[in-house]
Amino acid sequence: MATDRWMWDATATLEALGAAEVALWVWEPEKDRLRLTGATRPLGLGPLAPDCSSAAFRAMALPQDRALAEDILRVQPPGGEVSARLRMRGGSPSVWRGVWLEEGVRAAGVVAAEMRFAAVGVDHLTGLADRRSFIAMARDRLQTPGRYEVIVADLDRLRRLNEALGHERADLVLAALGSRLAAACPPGALIARIGEDEFATLAPAETSPGAETLRRALEQPLRVAGFDIHPTLSIGAVEALGGDEAPDAVELLRRAELAVESVKTGGRGGAAAYGRALETDGLSRLALEGDLKGALRRGELAPYYQPIVRLSSGALSGFEALVRWRHPRRGLILPDQFLPLCEEMGLMAELGAMMMRESARQLAEWRARHRAAGELTVAVNLSTGEIDRPGLVEDIARIRAETGLPPGALKLEVTEGDVMRDPDRAAHVLRALRAAGAALALDDFGTGFSSLSYLTRLPFDTLKIDRYFVRTMATDEGSATIVSSVVKLGRDLALEVVAEGVENAGMARHLLSLGCDYGQGYGYAPALSAQEAEVYLNESYVDGAAPVKARG
Repeated sequence: MATDRWMWDATATLEALGAAEVALWVWEPEKDRLRLTGATRPLGLGPLAPDCSSAAFRAMALPQDRALAEDILRVQPPGGEVSARLRMRGGSPSVWRGVWLEEGVRAAGVVAAEMRFAAVGVDHLTGLADRRSFIAMARDRLQTPGRYEVIVADLDRLRRLNEALGHERADLVLAALGSRLAAACPPGALIARIGEDEFATLAPAETSPGAETLRRALEQPLRVAGFDIHPTLSIGAVEALGGDEAPDAVELLRRAELAVESVKTGGRGGAAAYGRALETDGLSRLALEGDLKGALRRGELAPYYQPIVRLSSGALSGFEALVRWRHPRRGLILPDQFLPLCEEMGLMAELGAMMMRESARQLAEWRARHRAAGELTVAVNLSTGEIDRPGLVEDIARIRAETGLPPGALKLEVTEGDVMRDPDRAAHVLRALRAAGAALALDDFGTGFSSLSYLTRLPFDTLKIDRYFVRTMATDEGSATIVSSVVKLGRDLALEVVAEGVENAGMARHLLSLGCDYGQGYGYAPALSAQEAEVYLNESYVDGAAPVKARG
């Protein structure tokens, strides 16, 4: 009888299964028969196809996975689900899925390579394995005897890249680093992106490129959207013996990440190997977190003041307030070591309010004690997202009322990233801050992609040129162009321009020749305690100009 019903073609079905590297299985316990069809060979099931006994199936599984093989074969009631991750001799890890049919006398399902089964295990940005897949595959590799090296590479200052470039362009940097990592590693090495800004490799120690070699390969300059990016990475490495006593892959990652943290503690960029001493350092970080909880209350976190100098006369114009932690046992701790912890612990709003309050109070004291300090200003950075903090405008008004500072004496520095995240909302808040008596500076100008049309509509008084462009303007044509363009833009828009990163008198003269108004940097002074800053203030007025290094 004619029928329109389409029947499956067995040959086409087998070809499709083979192309997809998937196999079908049927288990009949009463006949002690496991039938297999499809891509059996790539899955390590070739010797068992087209059918085999339960004993043969168990024998093909790796010894440590034979209990999982038993779970697949275990009889269940109808509807019972089969789900297992199994490693066979000569094959990659595979995932078995199925269901029990016909009153528990027959089960059927599919088996596929772990990486293909659920379309998971791959980082879609870089095409590398993700953290979970890396751990699973590393566990398999470490079963084989030999010496292995795990390397973890952490991109420094990803948040700053996201603010400056935007997330899409920062993703291009991450993708490029993933490609460089793959090119620098030997064939067969496991390579993964295990976190937002973190990569990992596993390779035999004799073929592993090593932490320093990997770092040099990854830190080559990149050009993204017309900007030269110089990535720095903190890299940690650990070696281990494979075999029955091999450490777990999760533990090896933890050790390598401890080494990364030790690099970051010493500053950005560098490489370190894991050692037992780092375990103490890890506990030390926990202790640092505990100390930080009460540090604000105890007054240990305080503003330090970096001078800002008028380039044309050398006169001291004001200070930028930068936070430092005066730890009772560890001494002075720089912000790179504790600001990430503040952010994790939700302390940034409280810290920002303290910095504004204390900096304004100190400026008011200087103005009252020193007649020549009547025109000084102090600038305070708003942390990422602080522009949206409820009560920010009210805080400014209250601080000015308490200290008696005139309008414009307290300046707030905002990053391009914060402004461009929601320009209309930012414009509203900035106008309110300006009305409350705060001056406004756009910080690190030149690193982001702000629309100039927005810049003309926002109530900024000052543009600040990022220190990277200032430091490299003598050797990098692109940096020199950016510096001169920002200075000209500031002049055209009647905005003051401050160059960060001034390291010597030659830099100061060159910036002045371009028409830049102000400079700050180690060429004048690092961030100083309140007492040191007052001494600097007195010396500047006595000498008639702030001192600047001849060379730096």
